[in-house]
Amino acid sequence: MTRVFVLNAGSSSLKYEVLDAEAGSVVTSGLIERVTDHSAALAEVLAELEAEGIDAVGHRVVHGGSVFARATLIDDEVEAEIDRLAVLAPLHNPPGLQGIRAARAALPFIPHVAVFDTAFHATLPAAAFTYALDAQVAAAHGIRRYGFHGTSYKYVSAQAAEFLHNPDARLVVLHLGNGASAAAIAAGRSIDTSMGMTPLEGLVMGTRSGDIDPAVLLHLQRVAGFDTQALDDLVNRSSGLKGLGGHADMRDLLAAADAGDEAAILAFDVYIHRIVRYLGAYAAELGGLDALVFTAGIGENSDVVRARAVESLGFLGLQIDPALNAVRSDEPRIVSSGSVPILVIPTNEELQIARETVAVLRGE
Repeated sequence: MTRVFVLNAGSSSLKYEVLDAEAGSVVTSGLIERVTDHSAALAEVLAELEAEGIDAVGHRVVHGGSVFARATLIDDEVEAEIDRLAVLAPLHNPPGLQGIRAARAALPFIPHVAVFDTAFHATLPAAAFTYALDAQVAAAHGIRRYGFHGTSYKYVSAQAAEFLHNPDARLVVLHLGNGASAAAIAAGRSIDTSMGMTPLEGLVMGTRSGDIDPAVLLHLQRVAGFDTQALDDLVNRSSGLKGLGGHADMRDLLAAADAGDEAAILAFDVYIHRIVRYLGAYAAELGGLDALVFTAGIGENSDVVRARAVESLGFLGLQIDPALNAVRSDEPRIVSSGSVPILVIPTNEELQIARETVAVLRGE
């Protein structure tokens, strides 16, 4: 049995699980909120755990840039590189780094492994990750598509391939939570994904705008006096479902839409429209579709979102079975009646981090 202590350090929270990586079982888990000192929060967690029973620590790190294409054993050099990459993820990498430093100080004789959200998308072809900007400017500032939710995609795509008995499956996976993205995956490799240099691009999200004409931001800067911080707040915290329909939570938005709230109805329509656009594009990129997969909080739990997302895609062989779609389960399941399977697969990013941590330690 290999016990992995999985840490996910946010700016004001510390989420953790201790897992038996081989059995895939959770030994214990918890969440500390309103964190101001990650070292103190970690000490509080470790006081409740038997530290000597932990074989390794797996850290979720959001951005690995183009430097880290796989999970990596952490040393001082890796730690410094994660710090340098904070310019690409200023909201995510710094708290992750605080968690790493606190954990390495508290558990210095246990190996620590960084598992990067971006690593799964290291297989993107140049045509998919390159923006049509001045090449020298892009290269100088690390501007390219990196993609995110990689640990979720790696776990879910492997589960789907096993479910389908097809390791070469062409999948479109929709990771739909408060943060949302889509990915085109062929034979376990990411070939395109909707999030870009940051997690802002792509689908409509709880508070993020997703795709937007960049000239809109220039326009607001010129005519409305928006500065950089105001623009950042607008597109990351005040847009998406919240900005359009007044509710960042899909459950609240659907309740408002059912009550006839026109703003909520429009917000949901925009949300679905964006999903359909990406789904169709990725099916074309893949040259066909062996399965569509829904995962994450909304994808796993909203039968309404799943039904609306595919209702116009019968020409791709996608059809929802209403009875199967209404079933709730913590297990992978099929909800389709068409020729192409539609799967709902619960994600497990913590287990994926634990497994990748063990793989690094084994030199795999």
